[in-house]
Amino acid sequence: MSPKPDATDGLYRARVPADVDAPDKVAYGLTFHQLAIVAAGALVFYGLWRALHGVVATPLLTGAGVVLGGLVIGLALGRRDGLSLDVWLLHAIRHTRTPRALTTAPSAAADGGGVPDWVETPKTGRQPLPAPLRLPADAIDDDGQISLGDARAAIVGTTTVNLALRTPDEQAALIDGWGRWLNSLSAPVQIVVSAQPVDLASHSRALAAAADTQPHPRLRAACADHAAFLADLAARRDPLRRQVLITTATGAGERGPHAAQRRADDTVRALSGLGVIPRVLDGPAVTAALTCAADPYRPPRPGGLAAPDAVITATPATHNDRRTRP
Repeated sequence: MSPKPDATDGLYRARVPADVDAPDKVAYGLTFHQLAIVAAGALVFYGLWRALHGVVATPLLTGAGVVLGGLVIGLALGRRDGLSLDVWLLHAIRHTRTPRALTTAPSAAADGGGVPDWVETPKTGRQPLPAPLRLPADAIDDDGQISLGDARAAIVGTTTVNLALRTPDEQAALIDGWGRWLNSLSAPVQIVVSAQPVDLASHSRALAAAADTQPHPRLRAACADHAAFLADLAARRDPLRRQVLITTATGAGERGPHAAQRRADDTVRALSGLGVIPRVLDGPAVTAALTCAADPYRPPRPGGLAAPDAVITATPATHNDRRTRP
């Protein structure tokens, strides 16, 4: 009689390295990029040796070669902030040469027409003029589609699922569904998982203000108790919430005003079977998500920002002039 099959039969476990994008080692444990840096440094030292060995003393050239070799090795093997040292230095040079003042307003100085009217030019000395701010996104529609020049994109916000609480069969089904969605992609997709602070202090104040309006004494007590709990939690802890955003973009050759929206809807339908709750973000939600990405520690308040093309009007205040006559 054959033994009863285990629940884990047919499931395979494999180790996936975390550095799957790491470049291949070519020789001596070095990548092609590192070997190119070392070879360039060796050629520079060889050229200097051939040109100066008859003029400069040999010990001096040897010391200079040791210093140059140390710099080349450090440039080839060093890393900073997850980047190779040569790439990091190149970004640092570009950062120092980038204008510090940027503006979205059309600048006449950029077209050679002089200084804009809103720039106060100093009478003495030199001051760099604001450079035009060129963003990858041109506009955000009301339905949440982002205009990226010739392409368009949409953002899907979703919750997470805890695989540790699922059975092996459920884990295999979820991973299989996730793999099917990944294999169905034909255009670039970006997945961003971030942690953002939760403003419990404002929720506590809102609950405390609403406690007096409750119709029953027990409801008032429960509301006040929960408001005190949130205030104490905000004072003692730094609560965070996890945000998962999936950005879908249009592929090559896709046209139409709703191409990105269709891809976002397909993503929602594919992920709905994985136990998560996805939804396509509309225009205000996309604006808030991009604002939080630029400054995650100061999230915007809902409805606090107007759209770039919105017309802002104000109702003139009416003053009641009441005078008492003797």
